[in-house]
Amino acid sequence: MALAHIHYWSPALGKQCAMYVTLPDDVREPLPVVYQLHGLSDDHSMWQRRTSIERYAERYRLMVVMPDGGRSFYCDSELGRWETHLLDTIDFVDRVLPSIKDGAGRAIGGLSMGGYGAMKMALKHPDRFASVVAHSGCLDVADDKELRGVPELGRLFARGVPPADDCLALARVFAKRRGRRPALRFDCGVDDFLIRQNRAFHAHLDQLGVAHEYAELPGAHSWEYWDQHVDTALQFHRRAFTAGAAKPAPARTRVPPRTARARAAKTAR
Repeated sequence: MALAHIHYWSPALGKQCAMYVTLPDDVREPLPVVYQLHGLSDDHSMWQRRTSIERYAERYRLMVVMPDGGRSFYCDSELGRWETHLLDTIDFVDRVLPSIKDGAGRAIGGLSMGGYGAMKMALKHPDRFASVVAHSGCLDVADDKELRGVPELGRLFARGVPPADDCLALARVFAKRRGRRPALRFDCGVDDFLIRQNRAFHAHLDQLGVAHEYAELPGAHSWEYWDQHVDTALQFHRRAFTAGAAKPAPARTRVPPRTARARAAKTAR
């Protein structure tokens, strides 16, 4: 695999930005691309540095693009036009790299802040992506119980979360969409402080009748968890590319036995 560290001009931000791109050494055809978004305290290097994503991507012959999102929650705001920057980055990659230049060959994923950004982008721009996978996502940025103390959220959403940046509101629109929709998957560790948000978003999609995969797995908000499960995410994207994302996988939930027992005991009471 080749690793490229690319510096490029962002019209949306009015500054130079950087990204890592990993891709096969012997490229002879356009490749499917996965855009992998980082978390609040990270930068574009962290997926490459803290996980084996390059080795996993080699198995499935994927290009992985890891852009920088600052501490922006991938939103257009007074902090900068970071959502527009991400869309511009996709266009830049399609101009200069051997990517499949169509939503059927493009996926997006991320962790924590990047999990929110990935899910938001897929729900908001469904034509651009075949699939999305969010790990440990901040899927309800209006909920300050778990996210209290993040100053960027206070600046971003001081007047409330606009529907265009609200995954819950975007899911309602997505549920009514006709035609192709990206396949959805998200997961969270049972010891993660964001597990309640992920369970609530799973219930929200179920209520809307939106097909998706959801998994609760052992682990916490940690690189050990994300490294373990990003391979599953790339497999999910690979299947979506193969299927053309025409028929997302049916809703499916994995709940650890101890969690299932606890819910059963609570119901019995």
